[in-house]
Amino acid sequence: MSATTATAHAHTTHGHHELGFVRTYIFSTDHKMIARQFLFLGLCMMIIGGLLALLVRWQLAWPETPIPGMAHIFTETTPPGIIQPPQYNMAFTMHATIMIFFVIMPILAGSFGNFCIPLMIGARDMAFPFLNMLSYWVTFTAGLIMLSGFFVEGGHAAAGWTSYVPLSAVPEYTGVNWGQNLWCISLFTMGIGSMMGSINYITTIINMRAPGMRLFRMPLVVWSLFITAILLLLALPVLTSGVAMLLFDRTLGTSWFKPSGGGEPLLWQHLFWYFGHPEVYILILPAMGIASEILPVFSRKPIFGYHAMAFSMIGIAFLSWIVYGHHMFVSGMNPRLGMAFTVSTMIIAVPSAIKTFNWLGTLWGGRIQFKVPMLFALGFVSMFVIGGLSGIFMASTPVDIYIQDTYFIVAHIHYVVFGGSIFGAFAAIYFWFPKMFGRMTNPLLGHLHFWGTLIFFNWVFFPMHIIGVGGQMRRIYNPMQYEFLQHQQHWNVFMTYGAIFLGLSQLFFVVNFFWSLFAGRKAPMNPWNSTTLEWTAPSPPPHLNWGPVLPTVYRGPYEYSDPEATEDYLPQTQAPARVRARAH
Repeated sequence: MSATTATAHAHTTHGHHELGFVRTYIFSTDHKMIARQFLFLGLCMMIIGGLLALLVRWQLAWPETPIPGMAHIFTETTPPGIIQPPQYNMAFTMHATIMIFFVIMPILAGSFGNFCIPLMIGARDMAFPFLNMLSYWVTFTAGLIMLSGFFVEGGHAAAGWTSYVPLSAVPEYTGVNWGQNLWCISLFTMGIGSMMGSINYITTIINMRAPGMRLFRMPLVVWSLFITAILLLLALPVLTSGVAMLLFDRTLGTSWFKPSGGGEPLLWQHLFWYFGHPEVYILILPAMGIASEILPVFSRKPIFGYHAMAFSMIGIAFLSWIVYGHHMFVSGMNPRLGMAFTVSTMIIAVPSAIKTFNWLGTLWGGRIQFKVPMLFALGFVSMFVIGGLSGIFMASTPVDIYIQDTYFIVAHIHYVVFGGSIFGAFAAIYFWFPKMFGRMTNPLLGHLHFWGTLIFFNWVFFPMHIIGVGGQMRRIYNPMQYEFLQHQQHWNVFMTYGAIFLGLSQLFFVVNFFWSLFAGRKAPMNPWNSTTLEWTAPSPPPHLNWGPVLPTVYRGPYEYSDPEATEDYLPQTQAPARVRARAH
């Protein structure tokens, strides 16, 4: 059934059937319910990933403090500490894996991709609703497989989230067996689920836009999700095939990556980072689109440089394929090739800078309203700038050789992924919560959540630049064993206190989320006075989003006859020149 036919068929059945509990809340094909399922999956996984991060930080702060009441069991071969070295390796491996693949991707691409795309382009549902439902349950299954590794003999994967070979390819090196195998199976399964979703997103955006919704009338959120889906569709097969080859090396005796059998360990690095660097933009592009939607709404003016913003995201997507080698500067590559990756890495900063200056241009002269979604969007821009600037250092081969595998790298990736993607995810949750659940969140709890997160996030991760330049390596169990690191151990204690407070700050979000879900004030149709199509539907939108009338777009959300009339930034229900309804 074609997308157009499916939409017509869905319309004819609108209001003529009632689905049971299982079809409505569990095996739903409604894109809005699937969005909620992805959101709850990501938030639950965030709790697990966050607790693992606290475990790592506790061990680094007090590496020689035995567990209370258990000091007598430790010998020279079992050093004291909150956890032992194998469990420490498992903790940082699974923290990164869960946060990247099962928190950020399900929330930003899975949840808000599903929720926003049909509503913002004027479609009744995704092009392939059953495939959409299947993509969630395949991803959910991948998450269960990943979590099951905690309960197998020998422990979970412990070779880092990059799983460099031969460490990950030879079970005897890590002392793990099925944990690493389950890691491979889980990411293989997750890749299949994400590819299903990508096909759906691309098809929906191309074929199911409302009449008049041209490509360059789409909101920048949709642009970012469209480009993200293309990146996922092209990058995930590389990772999926790579983890399959790694699993074969571990279980079937092949030697794709094992030198003992004639394999090439660097082949894994090429496969992983050919996926891994587009993955960085898969994680950050949806947050960029979210910020590009929220900043204009609460500045009461159109986005500055709409076309430049769209083309910069396209440029980022293209360049992301030719910069991956900067992760391998210390692998012994030819210096000429390293120079090519250096130049391309510095060039990719240009479209990101365009977006940053356009965000500032949007804020300039606006009547800024510091609502909770706006605060998180501003936090995203600020933290992304810090993360982007620290990334420029790594583009230079001589500098990268010095800071490679130090906590400077850890600081950079957390400013991009936590300060960027997670701040963007929180901004999206607070912004679309009224439309998604029909309730308003509590602004006081939202402000407490934001300020606690912003302050303690910087408390934790900014000092990592300092200890990284001071030489502290990643993945070490006990910094006190290294004499040249002992003088900066106080920073590890300082950061761990910040991490504890950062975790406690998230309790404001948990209370706010669930209290608002059941007892929050009823949301009006358009509480933020936004101009995109989803705010013309009821809150929450019914099955198939609109009644018998679908919107026809006559002007994009950023197109105005009088660019100086910022006070005319009105909801589309009050702006018939921009969008009208026609029978469908």
